[in-house]
Amino acid sequence: MNNNWLQIPKRIRELREILEITQESFAESLGVPLGDYVAIENGIKDIPVSLLYDIARELKIDFTVLSTGEEPKMDQYSVVRKGDGDCFDRFAGYHYEGLADNFKDREMKPMLVTLEAEDPDPELIAHGGQEFNYVLEGEILLKIGKTEIRLYTGDSIYFNSSIPHAQTVSGDCAKFLAVITD
Repeated sequence: MNNNWLQIPKRIRELREILEITQESFAESLGVPLGDYVAIENGIKDIPVSLLYDIARELKIDFTVLSTGEEPKMDQYSVVRKGDGDCFDRFAGYHYEGLADNFKDREMKPMLVTLEAEDPDPELIAHGGQEFNYVLEGEILLKIGKTEIRLYTGDSIYFNSSIPHAQTVSGDCAKFLAVITD
């Protein structure tokens, strides 16, 4: 896990305190049990990406502020060169690279996701909006609710991301483009 990701709980706590929001009321507004929220804010418990979007929304800030500590600056276009996106590792076997984090007021969150065969049964997550996945390399098993869909290189899927879902790799490694809207 890189240093940017380790700084997120600290940023959340600082922003919450600046806004004079108690842990209790913030946890309640997020729909998270207080004990879980305190563990998240203290860096003890992993933060699902979907919850980070909810936190950013509640704090009325861009997701990039949480993930990088900086405000997006571009409003005409934003170029991200190969390997230069904001990278973070969330769970064992998941590596994310943001592909448009410096664009202000984004309506989509495109990411390059690399999956490795470390977690055969990841936790299902749900978040607002819709999601588009395009498999660039390898083979992915996507669970959406109770449905399992196998996707191969060149396949794509567009789905309602409020349905609990998770991706796992079939084989050693796979890469896919994920584009999320809110």
